[in-house]
Amino acid sequence: MGLIKKKDSFEDFMRHRSFLIEKYSNGDISKRDFLQYNYDYFVSVNARPYIKIDSYEKGMYNYQYYNGLAKYYRMLAKEVRNTKKHSKYYNYYLNLGNKYYDNKDESALDILKFQKFENIECYFISCDSKALEDSLYEIVLKDKKEAIFHSKSEELLDILKQKQLFYPEKRESLISEYINERY
Repeated sequence: MGLIKKKDSFEDFMRHRSFLIEKYSNGDISKRDFLQYNYDYFVSVNARPYIKIDSYEKGMYNYQYYNGLAKYYRMLAKEVRNTKKHSKYYNYYLNLGNKYYDNKDESALDILKFQKFENIECYFISCDSKALEDSLYEIVLKDKKEAIFHSKSEELLDILKQKQLFYPEKRESLISEYINERY
């Protein structure tokens, strides 16, 4: 029974994720809405990350879980930056977001290890944001649907370079509209 429930939760998560991607791609929701709906989904199912990544699905689940939380808390930090709550909450939200970004990068590495570093492309992407330009890179799993990851992690980048998976030329992101939309 537990195995069936876990499999159903993976399928539900992937359906929900694809649904949000489609809504965003069609212009039905903004990036901010996408992030809020993603966060709300994880809260609604009382999500927790997996401790052991022994499948692509678990890795993807963890990546999306941490990425969703990281972006959500960064969004909250931006909201309180210039308010009276600034000193009390800004650093808290920002630090929480950064912690989740680190967890997200670890999850991306878990996925790449599970993939045995095969069928992967990685490259720096062009960004509208000066802060992200020349630091944000894209990792694409060529044999998986909707498997596009982003990172600024130097440690992960070093591993990708050691594995000779990193292409030196900058490219346009496969999801550049999403990457460049402010939230």
